Amino acid sequence: MKIATWNVNSMNARWPRVEEFLTTRDVDVLLVQETKQKDVKFPFEALRELGYESAHFGLSQWNGVAILSRVGLTDVQIGFGEDEEEARVIAATCNGVRVYSCYIPNGRSLDNPHYEYKLRWLSTLRDRLASYDPSLPLVVGGDFNVTPTDFDCYDPSAFVGATHVSEPEREALRAIEQLGLTDITRHLNPDEPCYSWWDYRNGCFRRGWGLRIDLLYCSAPVVATATASWIDREARKGEKPSDHAPVFVEF
Repeated sequence: MKIATWNVNSMNARWPRVEEFLTTRDVDVLLVQETKQKDVKFPFEALRELGYESAHFGLSQWNGVAILSRVGLTDVQIGFGEDEEEARVIAATCNGVRVYSCYIPNGRSLDNPHYEYKLRWLSTLRDRLASYDPSLPLVVGGDFNVTPTDFDCYDPSAFVGATHVSEPEREALRAIEQLGLTDITRHLNPDEPCYSWWDYRNGCFRRGWGLRIDLLYCSAPVVATATASWIDREARKGEKPSDHAPVFVEF
């Protein structure tokens, strides 16, 4: 199987890019974040015509997560089972693999209440994943808005005192890994930066000023058979791209 995660930064604005991606890449399951639309606007039928079943969780013109699959889509679960104001997580089973598409809060700044919300959200995700049998295939992907280490940031000194690099955020990621999950991209590419996000401004993509914040956490059965994980930089090029690139795992 090939599973990818991609923050598309608006399904409406990026639909031509998503359509191109699905018709030119060999991807079985795509985990999507920041669709920025309600369910009523999501292109279920257009995706079906491309051969993909889809499940979407969208409550407003912000956030929004989805799972697209050409290998089956069952047991869909949205949110954390509470009355949520933001659509940030959706799960489903695709060809026997449980998958999560997650859009972790940005955090804004260390002194902003949104930062504490981000830490609580990551803790809730960890608690949800703790109930899953680690001996079963699981892929938890998405825009985590955290760089796991300084190596995942083009210039750590530029982010001192900022979100995405703080120790509490990174500790929250380590707590997820301690459940028996592996950051598969780093596992298979220990010496490559593998940046997945570049700011639109200041020529960051051209200059290589990126962050690795789009992650795929995999359980042991997936890791045991994984052959590759990579960043699709081509999807970040061209006309009206997302500021994120898709991240793949093949197993």
